[in-house]
Amino acid sequence: MTTPKPAPPRTPPPSPSARVAALFDRVAHTYESVGVPWFVPIAEGLVAAVAPQPGEHVVDLGCGRGAALVPLATAVGPDGRVVGADLSPRMVALAAERVAELGLTNVELSVMDASAPSLPAGEADVVVASLVVFFLPRPAEALAAWTALLRPGGRLGISTFAGRDDAWRRLDDLFTPYLPPMMLDARTSGESGPFASDAGVEGLLIGAGLDGVTTTHADVVVRFADVDAWVTWSQSHGQRAMWDQVPADAGAGLREQAAAILDGVRTGDGDAALTQQVRYTVGRAPAAA
Repeated sequence: MTTPKPAPPRTPPPSPSARVAALFDRVAHTYESVGVPWFVPIAEGLVAAVAPQPGEHVVDLGCGRGAALVPLATAVGPDGRVVGADLSPRMVALAAERVAELGLTNVELSVMDASAPSLPAGEADVVVASLVVFFLPRPAEALAAWTALLRPGGRLGISTFAGRDDAWRRLDDLFTPYLPPMMLDARTSGESGPFASDAGVEGLLIGAGLDGVTTTHADVVVRFADVDAWVTWSQSHGQRAMWDQVPADAGAGLREQAAAILDGVRTGDGDAALTQQVRYTVGRAPAAA
């Protein structure tokens, strides 16, 4: 009688953090570098909302290639300090190149999971996270960890999506038939859970122990000469994960439908324009007793 061979050990699926790191490692070389300003204007709005001052110590979680990192470092000046952290090693490497090119000497960079940053508690004057918190599996726990990094009276600011125009929504809906359940979480678009309203996001910050929580908004417009420009841009950041789910024989049809949507929102200069409203939510750590 032949003894059956034992089944090979099953390789466990990658953790959510590992999947996110792998995705952003893949897109790091194109991230905010395809001629469509997106992450930089959003991050600049967040920096303005938290108003960093010369000499302050700032933490930038999910720093990417430095969209917020650079204006933060400029604002706090040579007497200040900015710590940037990102889960993607490639993003951190490219951010470091940018910092070196600009000659910024007040920036430190680390590969780190924003969900549970391994940084000293109670030392930061400002903590920011631009378009990060809705990707995290437990946003409330992450915000509590971020609040713990602040000095008494320090500020925490996040950016999230407050809503898209109809054309943008229809473009995103083109991917829906191909997405697995795990990718149908509408938190990222600001259409479900606490991220569906200003009050919901403010409640997260209040629940993390922050006081004086306020919200402001800004409309960010992106423009595309044609559908090819939109495809290149949408594959240059986290939406690449959605493209990866589209079968090869369905890609051409999706592009054709996208072209029709974009043609319907062309402006006087011929470009197609899409508008996303961005929400900036800021709170303060309680003052020392």
